[in-house]
Amino acid sequence: MLTLYHAPRSRSFRILWLLEELGVPYDTEMVSIRGNDSAGHMPADYIDIHPHRKVPALVHDGVPVFETPAIALYLTDLFPDKGLGPQVGDADRGPYLTWLSYSTGVFEPAMVERAFKRPHQEGAPGWGSADEVEQVLTRVLQARPFFLGSRFSAVDIVLGGTLQYMMQVKVVPESPVFSAYVERLGNRPAMHRALQRDGDIEEG
Repeated sequence: MLTLYHAPRSRSFRILWLLEELGVPYDTEMVSIRGNDSAGHMPADYIDIHPHRKVPALVHDGVPVFETPAIALYLTDLFPDKGLGPQVGDADRGPYLTWLSYSTGVFEPAMVERAFKRPHQEGAPGWGSADEVEQVLTRVLQARPFFLGSRFSAVDIVLGGTLQYMMQVKVVPESPVFSAYVERLGNRPAMHRALQRDGDIEEG
């Protein structure tokens, strides 16, 4: 059994969306990460599932997995027939792992620097400046509809979903390339199911 530990309107939405894309049975356990969420609580033993008491976390048959790229890789390897993650031996496997790692290892840190107006120190951290990261993503997405070419994958949920959010909060400015990409993501029925479920959870 799969159980997603989730908080409404949080970074765990991406895994909620991925589960809807996979179309597999799963349960959700609501976790309060803000201290005032009426829809969830913080179990006393949650530290055994996520050591930093954050979301998302996934438990599969009693085994916890945390960190969004790790969960995405775990799920797409668990359900290879769904086609959302290239498997070992596929020519797209390397790019798939690269962009999953890029999401939280490069893109998010660069955007956090920009959001909090922290000047980037060239060569100091393990990522480029926000402007450089934007240029990288623009170059990729102006040449193809999705990160793996014509093939929609979990990367478009993990990295694409983060890009979408950063545009909503004005950390990443709109551009024709990014807007067209986000529009393609918005046409995914599974995203709308996940948004509906996220809203229902918050209300309930």
